[in-house]
Amino acid sequence: MTVRQHAPLVVLWIGIMVSQAMTFGAYEQGETGERRPHFLIIVADDQSPLDLKVYDPKSQLDTPHIDRIATTGMVIDAAYHLGSYSGAVCLPSRYMIMSGRSLWRLPGAPGGKDRCPPDLHEHTLPAVLNRAGYITMRTCKQGNSYEAANRQFAVRHDQTKRGSTHSTGSPWHVDRVIEFLQSRAAEADMRPFLIYLGFSHPHDPRDGPKDLLNKYGAINHTDPHHPPAANTQAPRLPVNYLPAHPFSTTHDDVRDEIDVSGVWRRRDQATVRNEIGRQFACCEYLDQQVGRVLDHLESMGELDNTYVVYTADHGIAIGRHGLMGKQNLYQHTWRVPMIVSGPGIAPGSRATGNVYLMDLLATVCDWAGIAAPESNEGQSFRAVVEGQAPQLRDVMYGAYSGGAKPGIRCVQHGDWKLIQYAASDHNQHQLQLFNLAENPYELLVEHHDSQFAKLLDSAVDSQHRNLANDPQYARQLEAMRQLLDAQMQTWDDPYRTQY
Repeated sequence: MTVRQHAPLVVLWIGIMVSQAMTFGAYEQGETGERRPHFLIIVADDQSPLDLKVYDPKSQLDTPHIDRIATTGMVIDAAYHLGSYSGAVCLPSRYMIMSGRSLWRLPGAPGGKDRCPPDLHEHTLPAVLNRAGYITMRTCKQGNSYEAANRQFAVRHDQTKRGSTHSTGSPWHVDRVIEFLQSRAAEADMRPFLIYLGFSHPHDPRDGPKDLLNKYGAINHTDPHHPPAANTQAPRLPVNYLPAHPFSTTHDDVRDEIDVSGVWRRRDQATVRNEIGRQFACCEYLDQQVGRVLDHLESMGELDNTYVVYTADHGIAIGRHGLMGKQNLYQHTWRVPMIVSGPGIAPGSRATGNVYLMDLLATVCDWAGIAAPESNEGQSFRAVVEGQAPQLRDVMYGAYSGGAKPGIRCVQHGDWKLIQYAASDHNQHQLQLFNLAENPYELLVEHHDSQFAKLLDSAVDSQHRNLANDPQYARQLEAMRQLLDAQMQTWDDPYRTQY
């Protein structure tokens, strides 16, 4: 065949290559011509922000790679999961992350289906970014999440991995991420990416690797009849530890409070310290895998153009206030970690925030330069992480309604926080009023017992208690009750009239 005969094929080949280059260029660059950012969203399963040194400098947990995200970016102090209508708190939490919808306007909430567009899954995080030219990838635990949204990811590898080995634990999820990045590089895929890296750890059973269990003085305890042996290497008890919660929380028989392997119904000091050690072993194991992803992105030259978000689906008690699970609205459980690094975020910065997990969708869209879907109810916190605003909201609302109804509600405004418990069939009605500036650990009168007071770094004073029954705070209590009622109305709380 002559050169002249080759010409049409050459022209065709050149045309294809130019077309691909133009397509990749369009994907890589936004409408403004700037390079479009990547996203790595890391979600831990059951982690209180108070586990981490960036929130509690006295924590004994080592997480150098999560600390690295904080050092190169921002720590948001006040981030919350909003709440749950189910004992499986992670279920609505993960719906909110994916959809940007609020708690009572989710498909699974009481009456929520009628408040949702029927095609909501087509307006979730992966679907929106798919349409914007991103390649989307997910690896996470199976179940207790928004399956219709999960199916929108272009690449998906979901398995529950809570073991202590490379193939049964947290490394499995990161292997999938690295395989995805390597495949993308091999195919010269220039599209920006969204990676949703959802770990199965440190959710129970907290089976960490042996070396880390040894480090934190813990064992994978299996005897339901006897506590584990005391170990001086085990982490200290939390300052708000109690051997029992002083009253019913409206869901005392939930699995997390009576049937966690290694704990069951016990709250003795040896059991709680051992379980915290197991939690820390799983958290550091997870942190090692975060380091693998960050290092790989850096080696590819992609890290500087990647927004990294580290968070969790909710917090966890593990001995705090005599509780073990996430079915409560104390700060250790209602709050979540929110640590963000990426373009335009000042290294080592910090802000109050007052953000919810549902704000992630709007924020990612803002960073990507695309409009958030109309179904979204969250707000972008880009201005917060770029230092232009200290917080998104003045008032924060929380709900737990997974057991006896209506359950638990809370509201926070400034330093003041009200928690309200109500369950008519339990003849239960309790109020707690805290000044968080004076009493950040939400200590109760039960914490004034000398054996618990010694856990504190300073002497217990008169403000370290529930102030709801103190006449001098009656006006503050009433103002907070009215604020809570207004918030319940704002968020379409279906149980508002039962309080």
